Amino acid sequence: MKKGKQQFFTAAEEQEIITAIKQAEKQTSGEIRVHIESDCKGEVKTRVTQLFRSLGMEKTEYRNAVLFYMAVNNNQFYILGDKGIYQAVPKGFWEDTKELMMESFQKNQFKQGLIDGILKAGTQLKKYFPYHENDRNELPDEISYQ
Repeated sequence: MKKGKQQFFTAAEEQEIITAIKQAEKQTSGEIRVHIESDCKGEVKTRVTQLFRSLGMEKTEYRNAVLFYMAVNNNQFYILGDKGIYQAVPKGFWEDTKELMMESFQKNQFKQGLIDGILKAGTQLKKYFPYHENDRNELPDEISYQ
């Protein structure tokens, strides 16, 4: 289903996703963002890496930000964590999260897939980057679009 910028999720669905981000971030010092665009031009990992930098996600204190990316018309998604995460977690860390999301995506339940992935990320990151009482929200929780 093709939808344009900011039409993929309703305002209520966006709020549910933002609520999931806030809930996940209460478990971990990690920072989570979601970026949606209609089409991915080029190789998805390259595009997500560019977005990660342009969104300033590599500037978190512990280098533990995570970007959930979706290219709607290309049926692509990607999860990219900053270098602090990859230095701390085992290889294949995101595989369970990707599989969980794919189950919902295959049923066209994109909002639920994102929410499930975000909440799982919070739970997983808690083991390596627990939430601290003086933790501050370093990145916006809103969904970004392009």
